[in-house]
Amino acid sequence: MSKRRNHDAAFKARVALEAVKGERTVSELAAEYGVHPTMIHQWKRSLLEGAAGIFERGGKAVVAAEVAEETVGDLNAKIGELAVANDFLSRKLKPWIGK
Repeated sequence: MSKRRNHDAAFKARVALEAVKGERTVSELAAEYGVHPTMIHQWKRSLLEGAAGIFERGGKAVVAAEVAEETVGDLNAKIGELAVANDFLSRKLKPWIGK
């Protein structure tokens, strides 16, 4: 099982907003929410960079970009899993198929 955990957009926004507020350090937030400080920095940067998009077209472009990014990551992980399984099966089947 992968150690990567998917967090929903509301969770990311809440953590990023707390990081922007600056009332606690990123290390403190990371310990409280159980995420790596680098992730919090990325979420904070995404929040700050995408803030203007909220007021343009109702923020739909920002949401679509986030969904696309998560989908690409999930698909890349699945491709890796399937490639490993395919390699394993091709090695195990070699005696029966003669290749």
